[in-house]
Amino acid sequence: MSSTAARTRLRFNPKLFAVAVLASLVLGALLGWIAKQTGAEWLVTTLDTIGSTFTKLLSFTVLPLIFTAIVVGINSLRGLGGGRTAARLGGKTALWFAITSLIAVVIGLVVGGLFQPGRGLVIEPDPAKLQAIGEKTHGSWLDLLNGLVPENLISAFADGETLQVVFVSLIIGAATYSLGDKAKPFVDFNKAAFEVIQRVLGWIIRLAPIGTLGLIGNAVATYGNEFFVPLVKLIGSTYVACLLVLFAVYPLLLALVARVSPVRFFAKAWTVLQFAFVSRSSGATLPMTRQAAQNLGVPSSYANFAVPLASTTKMDGCAAIYPAVGSMFIANLFGIHLGPVQYLTIIAVAVFGSIATAGVTGWFTMLTLTVGALGFPPEVVATGIAIAYAVDPIMDMMRTATNVAGQVVVPVVVARSENVLDDEVLAAPSAPPLLESREPATV
Repeated sequence: MSSTAARTRLRFNPKLFAVAVLASLVLGALLGWIAKQTGAEWLVTTLDTIGSTFTKLLSFTVLPLIFTAIVVGINSLRGLGGGRTAARLGGKTALWFAITSLIAVVIGLVVGGLFQPGRGLVIEPDPAKLQAIGEKTHGSWLDLLNGLVPENLISAFADGETLQVVFVSLIIGAATYSLGDKAKPFVDFNKAAFEVIQRVLGWIIRLAPIGTLGLIGNAVATYGNEFFVPLVKLIGSTYVACLLVLFAVYPLLLALVARVSPVRFFAKAWTVLQFAFVSRSSGATLPMTRQAAQNLGVPSSYANFAVPLASTTKMDGCAAIYPAVGSMFIANLFGIHLGPVQYLTIIAVAVFGSIATAGVTGWFTMLTLTVGALGFPPEVVATGIAIAYAVDPIMDMMRTATNVAGQVVVPVVVARSENVLDDEVLAAPSAPPLLESREPATV
C-alpha cells in the first residue's frame, strides 16, 4: 500500500464514520424535539438550513455524475466481449430489474393490506393543499413520453430533468460506442470529468454527520398533526415492506441465484446503505454503490454501466413498495375500494413504469403515476400526497437504502449468471468507498 493510501485510511475510518452518523441521528432528533416543544423558530431555521445546504451540495453533482457515468459505462462494455455480450448483459439487467420490482410491489401490497394505513378517517379534499401541490399532481403515461425528450441538451440540465438527462446520456453513450476510436477524445474527457465529480462527492460525503443532524432535526421539528395515527401506519408499512425486501428477498437472491453469502454482501455494502439512508439520494450514493459492486466481484466494465443506470431506474423502495403502500393509504383515507383490477394496475405500473423515477424525487412521480392510473380524482390525489408529504423524509431514508441495495444486488446476480463475478475480489477485504479504488479484473 502506498503512503498516500495509508494516510487516506488514517483520515477516514468507516467505523468511526458510521458511529458519527448514528450519533447525529440521535442528536438531530433530540434538537428537533426541543425545537418543537419550545417553539424555538431560530433552532428550526438553523436545522433546516444545515439540512438543505447538505442536500444542495449533493444535488448539484447528480446530473453531471449521471451523464458522465452512463457515457463512460456504455463505452466500458467493450471490455466484455463486444456488442452481442453488451446487449445480452443489458437484457439480463433489465429482466432482473423487472423481477425484483415485481416481488417488491407484491410485498408492498401484502404489507399494506395487513396494516391498512389511512383506514378509519374521512378526509375531504382541502383547496389549500390542492394549491400547494400545484401542477405536480398532473401526470400520465402520455405526459411521461412527452417529457422524455428535451427541447435541447442545455434545458435538460438547466431544468434539472433527470429522466431527460438519462435519455440523452443513453443516446450519446450509444453514439460514442458506435463511433469507436473517433469518439475517444470525448469519452476520455467524460472519464476525467467522472473522476473529478467522484472526488468532489468524496469531500461532500465527509459532511454527512452534520447534514444528517440538520435533516433529521428539521423532520422531527415539523412532524406531527391530526393525521398522526394513519401517518404512523404509513411509515410502519413502508419500513416493514422495505425491511422484508432488504433482509429477506435480496439475501435469498444472493444465496440461491448468485451464490454469494448475504453476510459478506452486507459486510461490504453496509457503509453504502448507511449513507443512502441518511442522504436520501441514490444519485449522490452512486460512486459508493459502484465501488460496493466492484468490491463484491462485479467487473468494473459492467459495474460502470449497470450501477449508474440502476441509480435512476432501479428503485424498489420508491418505485415499487411505496406506490403500492401509498396508493392504499390514499384510497383508505377517502374510502375508495380497490379491487383485483386496481391491484393488477399497481403491479403493472411498478414493473413497467419504474423508468419514470429519477433522482431524489422519484417517489413523487411514481406515486402520482400510480394513483392516476387507478383513476383517482385529481383533488384526491393532491390531498393524499400532501398528507403523506408531511412525513416523507422519514420514509425516504428507508426507501433509498432499499433502492441502493437493489442497485448492487442486480449487478451481482447478472455477473454471476455470466460467469464473470470475481470470487477472489469477493473474498478480499473491501476498500473504503470513494477513497481507495480497487478494480476487479475484467474479461
